[in-house]
Amino acid sequence: MAAPDELFCWEGDWGLPSVNRDCLVVLAYAQFSGAPLKLRKTSNPWKSPSGSLPALRTNQNSTLSRPSDIIIHLRKQKYNADYDLSAKEGADSLAFISLMEEKLSPALIYTFWIEPKNYVDVIRRWHAEHMPFPLNFFLPGRIQRQQLEKLRLLRGDDVLEAGEELEKELYADAVECMNLLSQRLGSNKFFFGDSPSSLDAYVFAHLAPILKVQLSNNKLQQHLRTLSNLSNFCNNILLLYFPRDIGPDTAPQKTSSHPEGGGDFDHVPNKRRKQLFSALVALGAMLGYALLTGMVSIQHVQREALEEPPDMQPIRAHDHEDDGD
Repeated sequence: MAAPDELFCWEGDWGLPSVNRDCLVVLAYAQFSGAPLKLRKTSNPWKSPSGSLPALRTNQNSTLSRPSDIIIHLRKQKYNADYDLSAKEGADSLAFISLMEEKLSPALIYTFWIEPKNYVDVIRRWHAEHMPFPLNFFLPGRIQRQQLEKLRLLRGDDVLEAGEELEKELYADAVECMNLLSQRLGSNKFFFGDSPSSLDAYVFAHLAPILKVQLSNNKLQQHLRTLSNLSNFCNNILLLYFPRDIGPDTAPQKTSSHPEGGGDFDHVPNKRRKQLFSALVALGAMLGYALLTGMVSIQHVQREALEEPPDMQPIRAHDHEDDGD
């Protein structure tokens, strides 16, 4: 029996299985189609075979990075979440995915990577605290520049300038897109009935970060929460397909702070002691740089990251394996 394909993706937080939208697309589609992937979660893109995340290393040792290419590969392996869709439903799926890329993706890039308070207080800080040294010093800025370039390409504007006018335009397009998605979903569990498809994977990947990430300025979240069917859609997918990752706000009925079957780093029993030890060591190492804002925090988490390697788990829980790299 051939070894399963290996998926490298960003680790999760805020009750999400991954903090990255492209990774969420692939993770959701793999769950929906039942693909038996071996999962490696990391906060170091250089650990992937392509140097970026997501990345799928097939059992033929080829590497795929774009979500669409990974999904096509899984379909060729007979893991097809769209198998039961009619021709019209397939066309509708492509149309809504294109709509999200045009109307919703630019607003997400702006919200997470361009809006100053969100980027400085949350996004850059998260990446700096989770990436290993010395990547945490320069990779967040590099990713931001890549996201800005992507936004320029999506907008067709080489001299794009952040500001109130651009923000209003992007958010207006995003609200329009979310309203259309809400109308299409209606009272259904998924977009095409009782079984999820690739469209559900793309919608979940776009909306779940809006709903869950604790940003300083999240106007899109305020609107999304008024669309109860889309909010419930995201929460239901997390509960059904990613129960190991859900937080207390996603599944309020679970009162235990230690869910059955284990969880991510937040549930490691001795993590508190490791945090204290790492903080003391990092404080001593960084005394000479105390005047540089945030340096102690970055060193603290970097050391912890070295002590606790990235999580490795398969898509299917029965095939669990830890990353010993």
